Amino acid sequence: MGANTSQVSDLSENESLRTLIGTESISENDPFWNQLISFTFTSPTNSGDSKLLEEAVIPLAKTFIENNPRTGNFGALVRVFLGRTKELKISTECQDQLFIWQAHNALFMIRCLLKVFIREMSEDELQLQFSYQERAPGSCESGAEDLLEEVICNLVHLIVEVPLLDITYSILFEAVTSLLVLLSYQLLRKEILREGLVYKHLMHGRCLALTSRLVKTLLYNFIRQEKCPPPVTHIFEPQSEGGGLLYGLASGVASGLWTVFTLGGAGSKPNPDQEQQPLPLSNQSLLLLLVLANLTDGPDCPNPYRQAITSFKNTQDTSSIPSPHPHTFQINFNSLYTALCDQQRSDQATLLLYTLLHQNTNVRTYMLSRTDMENLVMPILEILYHVEDRNSHHVYMALIILLILTEDDTFNRSIHEVILKNITWYTERSLTEISLGSLLILVVIRTIQFNMTRTRDKYLHTNCLAALANMSAQFRCLHQYAAQRIISLFALLSKKHNKVLEQATQSLRGPLGSDNSAALPDYAQDLNVIEEVIRMMLEIINSCLSNSLHHNPNLVYALLYKRELFEQFRSHPSFQDIMQNLDTVIGFFSARLEQAGTDLSVERVQEVIKKGAVALPKDRLKKFPELKFKYVEEDQPEDFFIPYVWSLVFNSGVGLHWSPQGIELFSMDSG
Repeated sequence: MGANTSQVSDLSENESLRTLIGTESISENDPFWNQLISFTFTSPTNSGDSKLLEEAVIPLAKTFIENNPRTGNFGALVRVFLGRTKELKISTECQDQLFIWQAHNALFMIRCLLKVFIREMSEDELQLQFSYQERAPGSCESGAEDLLEEVICNLVHLIVEVPLLDITYSILFEAVTSLLVLLSYQLLRKEILREGLVYKHLMHGRCLALTSRLVKTLLYNFIRQEKCPPPVTHIFEPQSEGGGLLYGLASGVASGLWTVFTLGGAGSKPNPDQEQQPLPLSNQSLLLLLVLANLTDGPDCPNPYRQAITSFKNTQDTSSIPSPHPHTFQINFNSLYTALCDQQRSDQATLLLYTLLHQNTNVRTYMLSRTDMENLVMPILEILYHVEDRNSHHVYMALIILLILTEDDTFNRSIHEVILKNITWYTERSLTEISLGSLLILVVIRTIQFNMTRTRDKYLHTNCLAALANMSAQFRCLHQYAAQRIISLFALLSKKHNKVLEQATQSLRGPLGSDNSAALPDYAQDLNVIEEVIRMMLEIINSCLSNSLHHNPNLVYALLYKRELFEQFRSHPSFQDIMQNLDTVIGFFSARLEQAGTDLSVERVQEVIKKGAVALPKDRLKKFPELKFKYVEEDQPEDFFIPYVWSLVFNSGVGLHWSPQGIELFSMDSG
């Protein structure tokens, strides 16, 4: 942790802090504030350091809660911060680092205190902490201004107005993080919050006018992927021999007071999360964006942040048609696409991609028109391929993204035209050359097989099969391994079907006098589910044979090689109709192979199949309705998405730590 972190425990002895939280009121104009907010530190960026800091802050904050009603020092600290931020944009233009530095420090202190306040009190009680003012003993007057709303609006202004530079990186990160902390009441409540003070200020207050700018800025923070600049301490080195005010203030005050905050600084052990996440502002902005997008709609007020996310357009879009949405804006879609392709290893980037594909038609149309879709699809396939290492929510999102993409016929055609070489992460078999379409089929089938043996999740099965079904009519030039895996999956299902059938039969034949009726419904349900899946697989194979048989000799070959698998389903009432087509194909090609003679080589068999595919009259195959599935969000999607988004904030918010004991929104093993 570094030499200085052990000193975090000394915070309680810090004289300036003891004065702040003590029983004496401090006037806003007192030089004390200048001294208090002049410290140099590296903010904690991992959960361990944040936990250490919070444990040191908790006792101080609790004392502050007791004394603040008499002193109003918290309100005074907030006003000092607000005073500093009024000139931030000008300070940035003038490179006035001192001003930015002090404003940042004040905000960091406020955020640390708010984190504990929120844990300890309701929103109404929190508002009181803002409104207490210095007053004579016995008087009970409180300020008329709403400082809480002032802070929220100020943070939003700060995020949208102050440009992102090395000297402003830290304060912009703090502003985004502070908004997340203010919204974190949801983490501590089981029920979905549909109103509250912070919610009200963001949805209806003065912030409303900045909705589109806030969403756009947070998106650009994500797109830019700016790395954290080196620790701010280098800013405060002497600029000349004499040093001057900047150096004098920093060295004179910081050395004695706040050097305890070198958390994660020199000599600290590298944190693996931190190494993978060198983009704190990008990450935090994305988390805040997702939290805002998933705030619930008001009774007569749709969530404006969601409206902004679902309606923004490409900067290249020059159409003069006005948008019906009040919070629309334009952004560079090419940059957005590149960032999304690069960041899919994180849950939150996958969730953003899902949100945009599902809800923003401009983004979906643009992405589907890209000629380099493999850059987006490959990371999604990698998530599914490493299903064992991913949480279930991340897998769901990746799968639903594929399902949404496969709703588009152009996508389904074009993925078979993209040829990939040497897929290193696919380890079951060496794939030196394969189409993106065949790889997608392989990965989805592998996900189904994993699900059958491990999680047995019907929802996962349904979405995997729906994606395959959407693609099936457009299967082209299937790789022989992909064709084999389709038939192997059917073989696995067939084996499972026979096993469940046998168990159900044995259960019925149980010893006389034994009551096995309770077990039977389970078998019946299992049998019903597996027969649904078998039916779907038969429909997928049939769809390919009916629509593009001549493009897929490898599938016909695999089908003939394992033809005995299908015999038991020929007379089954659930499969008879669809089996007629498969029987026709199997019978037609078997007859041609018999005519060609015995002991045929693989090459000769494939040659017979290719010629036969052209010769088979299409009218011999019965027409079935086109297989098309569309993803539809379930009712009350917020019951899934709000806990999911907050679990992401809990697990990957940079420099944020919450005690698991206080979390009610989701169980700690969910996701």
